[in-house]
Amino acid sequence: MSGLLLRLAGPLQSWGERSAFTAVRDTAPFPTRSALIGMFAASEGVGREDSAGLKRYEEVRLTVRVDRPGVLLPDYHTVGGGFPKARTAATSAGGNKGAAVITRRHYLADAVFVVAVTAPDDLTEQLAQALRRPHWAPYLGRRSCPPDEPFLLRGHVPDPEAELLAGVPLSRTVPRGETGDTIPVEFLREEPPSGANAARSADIIEVNDLPVSFAQQGRAHVGRSLYRTVEPVDRGLAGPQHELLNRLIAYAEERV
Repeated sequence: MSGLLLRLAGPLQSWGERSAFTAVRDTAPFPTRSALIGMFAASEGVGREDSAGLKRYEEVRLTVRVDRPGVLLPDYHTVGGGFPKARTAATSAGGNKGAAVITRRHYLADAVFVVAVTAPDDLTEQLAQALRRPHWAPYLGRRSCPPDEPFLLRGHVPDPEAELLAGVPLSRTVPRGETGDTIPVEFLREEPPSGANAARSADIIEVNDLPVSFAQQGRAHVGRSLYRTVEPVDRGLAGPQHELLNRLIAYAEERV
């Protein structure tokens, strides 16, 4: 097993968990497994109807470091208002709604997450190649949310979770008044903490983001548990924001 490291940052992100074509389009406060697996599948050119292709990601393990949680931003959104019926939003039956479609779409503004992706070695290599030259462009939950660069920080890492604790630069400054060698940072894990993190208490949260099917007319997900912890991260990973891009590029090029 090995892995890769992704940095998910951009002006807006939206990780829908529960809503599907409803008046309120929610966002989870962190990247969902469904969205990340969908990103991998899209990068590799795996179609929505390819259920066999989806199974190749079952061994992928994800750990999310929350560099910045972002700010929840609701958007009052309308489509088709003031137009004749023939120019209003389409229906699934092939007609037109005849009135404006109103939705409230939720986004995370100015959020930053770093994701450690652990998988069998051959899959890690294939994912890294696909993410560098994707078949379909990756986005942060919705197509209107492109990722900032650097996106793929490193394509082959023996222990990507260890890099989250002591390698990848933090997208935050050192909190004022805090001393010590570490900074408390939130993590989301798919398995209970083990090894050096085993002694840390974890909040267990239930999410509905395990993809069963991405089929256009038959999307399905099931629930699972996540383990949320606050863990000490090397203080040296944080620093002035005007130096962040250079530090990230240096890390991605393995110069630090």
